[in-house]
Amino acid sequence: MGREFIELFDRWADSYDATVTGHDEEYKEVFEGYDEILQEVASSVSGSVVEFGVGTGNLSEKLLTTAAQVTGVEPSEKMRAIASQKHPSMLVVEGDFLDHPIKENVDGIVSTYAFHHLTDIEKKQAAENFYRILNKGGKVVFADTMFSSETAKEEIIQNAISRGFLNLAEDLQTEYYPYIGTMQEIFSQVGFHVELKQLNRFVWLFTAKKEN
Repeated sequence: MGREFIELFDRWADSYDATVTGHDEEYKEVFEGYDEILQEVASSVSGSVVEFGVGTGNLSEKLLTTAAQVTGVEPSEKMRAIASQKHPSMLVVEGDFLDHPIKENVDGIVSTYAFHHLTDIEKKQAAENFYRILNKGGKVVFADTMFSSETAKEEIIQNAISRGFLNLAEDLQTEYYPYIGTMQEIFSQVGFHVELKQLNRFVWLFTAKKEN
């Protein structure tokens, strides 16, 4: 359910914003074009929007200017505290992709750099839940590290190792980063119409629309 990463999130909370803005050389490419990535996600949804994995509230800032209502869901207490301090008018609740209080009447579901914390089985469970709570025409819009193939993944891992980026290599090997084909299959089977677009060397924009 991604809960095994909460301790990591708590430790990362104070330095997260420095990492995503390029101050950590090891993860600089992962977050290349970070502001533009967040803006593209935020611009893709409107109405009543739920953001999963709010983190420190960077995507939230953009959503609050594009959506009629934004509810944040975040498992890390420290991350929630930072996000709430930045955006005191936004409701940020404790929860994760599978265990949350949102039940219905949602127009958009968004997340950045978070869905990879779920196993493929958990991703399928989340997709089924998203389909239930979304209104007709509603969308899931995620930006996250994904791979086009096993070969592409291995090339990126080996490149990270050769550059001495051992923490990045370990992350890519141990967390549940999906293949784009797997994401297409999971969400299509549930009933979504799926589109993908690559945004940088690591990150893809994933859009799943509930058409019926």
